[in-house]
Amino acid sequence: MADTLTFRYATYLASAPDKVWHALTDPGLTAAYWGHSNVSDWRPGSRWEHRRTDGSGVADVEGTVVASTPPTRLVTTWAEPGKGADPAGPGVSTVTFGIEPYEEIVRLTLTHEGLADEGEREAAAQGWYAVLANLKTLLETGRPLPSAPWTMP
Repeated sequence: MADTLTFRYATYLASAPDKVWHALTDPGLTAAYWGHSNVSDWRPGSRWEHRRTDGSGVADVEGTVVASTPPTRLVTTWAEPGKGADPAGPGVSTVTFGIEPYEEIVRLTLTHEGLADEGEREAAAQGWYAVLANLKTLLETGRPLPSAPWTMP
């Protein structure tokens, strides 16, 4: 990944590590704040899918669970459907969620590596800002934002 770009972002939540982990890995909760269900058994080597919530069952992203250490670390590859078989292949990126407790809060650090260019890095950044804001709102208030933040112009 030497010729690729990385996006990193951290946010702080009034939550517990197990609740953040559950929100990242439970299909019903991801549907509530992400607009897609993240589906897997979350064991290293297992496949995962980022499925639409419109009932079509279509996965817009798929990949492999690289590492899974509940409730502190989750690493997955990300690729377009049908292109993620080789974790080191072209068009495959890696996302790491780090979950660190501190007193009554959690720092959630996201690292998205293997982005092809600045345009892809910027698109990833805009998506992650919206998704993580919605996750934070859901965990702290019990409901997601009233409008999907990724649709805001």
